[in-house]
Formats: sequence, C-alpha cells, structure tokens
Amino acid sequence: MKNRLIYHFLSDDDLLRISNRIKEMEKTTAGEICVSLKEKRNFFDRNKSVRSLAEKEFYKLGIHNTKDKTGILIFILLEGRKFYILADSGINDKVDEGTWEEVKNEMQSMFSRGEFNKGILHGVDRVGKILSLHFPIKPGDTNELSNRVRID
Repeated sequence: MKNRLIYHFLSDDDLLRISNRIKEMEKTTAGEICVSLKEKRNFFDRNKSVRSLAEKEFYKLGIHNTKDKTGILIFILLEGRKFYILADSGINDKVDEGTWEEVKNEMQSMFSRGEFNKGILHGVDRVGKILSLHFPIKPGDTNELSNRVRID
C-alpha cells in the first residue's frame, strides 16, 4: 500500500498529526472539520470539477447532517493537485464570502513550496479559529463526525 499516491505527499505520521489537530481545534468550536484526500477521479467523475467532487464527498460523509449545519470540508484531489474548502449553510450564513478563498490561498502557498502537511495543518488551524469565533463550543457538545482523515 505504500506505493499509493498519497504517500508521495504525506506519511502515516502526518495523517495522524492532521487527525489530532482536527480533534484539538474542535475542542473550541461546535463546528465539525473534515479533511478528505482523494487520490484520483474515478471513471464516472473524470469530467467533474473539484468543487463538484467536494460536494459529492460532503454529502457522502454526512457533513450536511450536523445539528446546526456547521460542518466544513477540506477536500484535496491529489492527482490534479487541486483542492476545495466547502462549508455548510450555517457557517456560510455567518462567515464572509471571501474567507475560505483566503484560507485556500494560504494553503496553496505552502503546497507550492512542497509543504503539504504544513499546508493542511494550517488550513485546519485557520478553519478551527474561524469556527470558534462564530460557533464557540457549547456545553454538552458532541463530536458528530470522525476526526480521521478520509482517504479515497
């Protein structure tokens, strides 16, 4: 399995660090942060945009089912070196429209220097801080979605 495309970008330790960072950031927010890495488009999705693929993944992972619509997905397509940040309606109602583009640009800058793990960790940090401003943790908050990095 070590010959998979993902291992050209991240190690198992990196994946664990990302999952742990999600867990840490979610201690300050009622929001749910998901990171999904897709190695390549499948045959049926070969003509879809990265946004379309992110939307498909968003629903597949059940991010749209969070209680207050406060889920967010950092979706990365390794094959084309493309990614997309997709937030649910509860978040987008409160967060400025250009915010996710700013985070994406910061991550892209790190990716272009070959700092893939650092870029993802930075994205998780920024998303977590933004969510904690608008959706602070509530008493009795439960972790609705897994913090594990999804790999497809």
